[in-house]
Parts: sequence; structure tokens; C-alpha cells
Amino acid sequence: MRINMSWWVISIAVLSLAACNSSQNDSYVHEFVSGDVMVHEMFWAIDHDTPYPFTTSGVIACVYYPSFGREVYFFPEDYTDESYIGTPLNKSAASSLDKDNMSANVPYSIKQGADLSDAIQVGLRVCDEQSDMLSKL
Repeated sequence: MRINMSWWVISIAVLSLAACNSSQNDSYVHEFVSGDVMVHEMFWAIDHDTPYPFTTSGVIACVYYPSFGREVYFFPEDYTDESYIGTPLNKSAASSLDKDNMSANVPYSIKQGADLSDAIQVGLRVCDEQSDMLSKL
């Protein structure tokens, strides 16, 4: 069973911000996409050729903002509620946090020298799947 708690947390946060901003274009909310997938070292090798890049199990989340792009983050297990900022995995996520003077506040959980390419692709695929699902509505 896959838990989509991060998706709900991120969605609620974005919708709250959108509701508070009176100049916000209504179409923006419809263009926003987010999703997540649980990852665990025991199952990683089934679908991936690279070694598991994290020190713990957790969630890879993707958030898409039309004005900024697809942001991919890792949230360690038990650090997925709205009070935590995940570890950025791609340049868009890192740039977004830098722009807002924010930084990850979850325990460091990327293995030293890890290849993040598969993890980033997992996150981007999640955004694509969510976008496809929303376009069919």
C-alpha cells in the first residue's frame, strides 16, 4: 500500500497559499501538480540499476510549479508532514529553496557519493503520472 501523505500535505499548503493571495490566477491551481512514492532499500534493486542512494527508507516527492519547473525532494520516513522541508534532489528544487531562503530540515539521508539519477527520474515520473491523471479529468 502506498501512502500519499506528502502529496496531501504539499497540496494543502499550496492551496492555502493560493487562497490567501487575491491576485492569484485561478488557472494556477489547476496547473499545480504534486505526488510522491515510497522507496526502500530492499525493493530498490528490483527496478533500478544504481545502488539505493539514501541512508533510510522514505518518500520521493515531486512538485511542479508552472513558473519554476519540476522539483524533486526526498523525505525520510517519519519526516513527511508539513513542518519538514525535504532534501532537494534536482537543481529546480535546490534553486526554489535558495530563492525563498529555505533549506532542508530533515536528517541528512543521502549516502556519500550516491548516484541520484534514478531517484530524480522516479520523482519526475511521479509528476508526469499526476499531470497525466489531472489532464484526463
